[in-house]
Amino acid sequence: MTLFKPCLLPAAIALYAQCAAGNDAHWQNPADRYADAWTRYQQAECPLPDDGIRHFVYFARDRDSLRGHPLLQHPRFAGAQVMYLWRDLEPERDQYDFSRIHADIDYLASHGKSLWIQLQDATFFDPYQPAPDYLLSDEFAGGAVPQYTDEGDTEGWVVKRWNPAVQARFAALLEALAGAFDGTIAGINLQESAIGVSQVSSGDFTPEAYAQALKTNMSALGSAFDVSMTMQYANFMPGEWLPWEDEGYLESIYEHGQAIGVGLGAPDLMVTRRGQLNHALAMMHEDEYSVPLGIAVQDGNYAGVTGREVAANEPAGSLVPLLHAFAADFLNVDIMFWVNQPPYFERDVLPCFGSKPQP
Repeated sequence: MTLFKPCLLPAAIALYAQCAAGNDAHWQNPADRYADAWTRYQQAECPLPDDGIRHFVYFARDRDSLRGHPLLQHPRFAGAQVMYLWRDLEPERDQYDFSRIHADIDYLASHGKSLWIQLQDATFFDPYQPAPDYLLSDEFAGGAVPQYTDEGDTEGWVVKRWNPAVQARFAALLEALAGAFDGTIAGINLQESAIGVSQVSSGDFTPEAYAQALKTNMSALGSAFDVSMTMQYANFMPGEWLPWEDEGYLESIYEHGQAIGVGLGAPDLMVTRRGQLNHALAMMHEDEYSVPLGIAVQDGNYAGVTGREVAANEPAGSLVPLLHAFAADFLNVDIMFWVNQPPYFERDVLPCFGSKPQP
């Protein structure tokens, strides 16, 4: 994912650190307050305790891998999390095609498992356009914009979540999904809050409007679904970088979810990375929630990296026990999503769940 960080001058930060150190010999960088939290869990072992956390296997858009997957015979997994592109679900305005979802629900149900929907309105690391064609018009101010990396390279698209007309169409999609699947699916989550957009790349974008837009979409999600669990992935927000530049954007997303009964989660369980520790993981750790919390172990996380990154060295042993213990105790999550990434899932995850797949 792309993270647009504020322009914090290294010299200014260094000067601040020197001044603080001069006043207090024991000054600690606030950005490192959780740097060693993971060490409490480094002795965790398999099998993972059955502590009430619900576990799903994440397949992204790779629906074919569901067929014959070991999770189908494993009693510890509640089901599968699958990503569905808005463009595929609404090929024409107000004409919905939920055939893929119906097929996946039926297949999982035949094995006693449930479906969790991840609704995709942004794409990363690929050329897929998430918006339906009709949305890419003047009526919706273009409907979608490219995303950019911190280096200025394009990396996908995101619909204009901050555009009220787009929000109205997104709410209509949520109502249609709820009408078809509320109470049938285990849950549904909106995609992560982190996007590679700024006012430079899209003149109608502002961080303030974006934060409000996410809350509007969360409210639409919560209003549409009464039975199935709902969740917003909230990891980073454009226009702030915690703890140094705190505009209250990410905090407001977590507060809103708690207020309206929409769960909160995040991709990438990175227990040693400053960015994750000071944003989503800190939000989960520092407050108490009555809404469900979820964390996703996504591509690369089994090796301590994310997405397209490549681990310089493979971990000496499996990180699965540590990741589970950190999520259960430090984050107090209710749900975990484990990506189906080879070779890690079958080699490291399955053995840690103790019981062997049923024949």
